[in-house]
Amino acid sequence: MVRYILKHLYRTGPDGLCGNDDCGQMSAWYVFSAMGFYPVCPGTPYYVIGSPSLDRVKIHLDNGKIFEIIAKNYSPENIYISQVFLNGKELNRLWITHDEIMKGGKMVFEMSKTPNVSKKFEPIPSN
Repeated sequence: MVRYILKHLYRTGPDGLCGNDDCGQMSAWYVFSAMGFYPVCPGTPYYVIGSPSLDRVKIHLDNGKIFEIIAKNYSPENIYISQVFLNGKELNRLWITHDEIMKGGKMVFEMSKTPNVSKKFEPIPSN
């Protein structure tokens, strides 16, 4: 769904956003989602993992560290994530925290044409 929204509801031109940009929040969501994750709820430290639409991104953090995102096997057809690794360790959840990003490191997506339905993932903790 994220890839569909990025492709069909954001365009260049006067009607390029599907609603009021609300001080840049919809544009920020687009940038986050293109990288492969987005803030799930303001005020919480969690980012939901989506489907990256870029093959490589480096975020230069204010603390001098770098957080790199790589989408292996990236293509417009490979919209599903078969595995996600954070700093070399496979994630068993579809979210990361703000602190994990701020530590720097690397998140690697293994992209596929088919969804990985055999894997169970941890839910986001409730506060």
